[in-house]
Amino acid sequence: MKRITELKRDIRFVSFSAVGGYEEGIGPLGKNFDIIDNSGKFGQKTWELAEGEMGRICLNTSFTKSGLSHTDIDIIVAGDLQNQCVATSLGLASFGIPYIGVYGACSTCTESLMILSSFMNSNPDIKYGAAVTTSHNSAAERQFRTPIEYGGQRSPSAQWTSTAAGSFILGDRGKVRISSYMPGRIIDGVTSDGSNMGAAMAFAAADTIKSYFEESGEKSDEFDYIITGDLGRVGSDILYDILKNEVFGFETIHRDCGLILYDSEKKDVHSGASGCGTSASVLASHFLPMLEEGKIKKILFLSTGALMSPSSLLQGESIYGIAPLIKLEYIEDI
Repeated sequence: MKRITELKRDIRFVSFSAVGGYEEGIGPLGKNFDIIDNSGKFGQKTWELAEGEMGRICLNTSFTKSGLSHTDIDIIVAGDLQNQCVATSLGLASFGIPYIGVYGACSTCTESLMILSSFMNSNPDIKYGAAVTTSHNSAAERQFRTPIEYGGQRSPSAQWTSTAAGSFILGDRGKVRISSYMPGRIIDGVTSDGSNMGAAMAFAAADTIKSYFEESGEKSDEFDYIITGDLGRVGSDILYDILKNEVFGFETIHRDCGLILYDSEKKDVHSGASGCGTSASVLASHFLPMLEEGKIKKILFLSTGALMSPSSLLQGESIYGIAPLIKLEYIEDI
């Protein structure tokens, strides 16, 4: 069965926005974020509510930039890292937009855009759709590991969950198009170490990238970048090892959002950034603007997710990875 779906409908990014916290604001991309809240609270009483509010603010920002309102949006696909995507439901409920919740761990951004473009491709009555992805450092640490206040020591292979959100409005105008998408496969990451998610996700990323080029017949030198979600340093090194003889020049065109969001020389984030807000905010603040300006013309973008829970880790289960992919292209006719 073919895994790549070429979109017959012309689906473009009408607008996009990035919102983050203090660490994201002082990072290399901080000046490109639309809104930074140094407190990380976004006016809320808890970290969990703060994540929902961050998503709401991010989507509202995309509305403002596009000239659209919530009444123009036919469907929204969104998700976060909290149980049952509660941050998303609390944050976006007031819009009253038909909603599909997505939990793909750190792959949620690409998965949401893939699902949304698929819906729009098959249903011409959907004129505009939105996708939102969030993660919050303090909320995620409390759910998956230990609260920040505990002060637990982290492994060098561990990553720093971003307090970040990315929102995207898709429609029939804009300079960047989603040309095709490819779902990822569930791949055994061959580790049960929850402090080494990058290693677990690298195998899924390699499977997706190899499968894409095998099926499409395209060549790696046709792309400006191949971008992974948040493998971090450990996962990226493993990915290079796997693909060095499989994808020509891979190391020169690969970029990892987990290595872009923070300055590792100034901030100790160990192996890099993680959390589904990482790839969402880096796409919205960095790569989409470059595409929109025509500085780059074509990229493969795949968010990488570690499919695990606190219970599965305590039970010694292996961490599986997933890496859905979308192809994005600059369109010169606008």
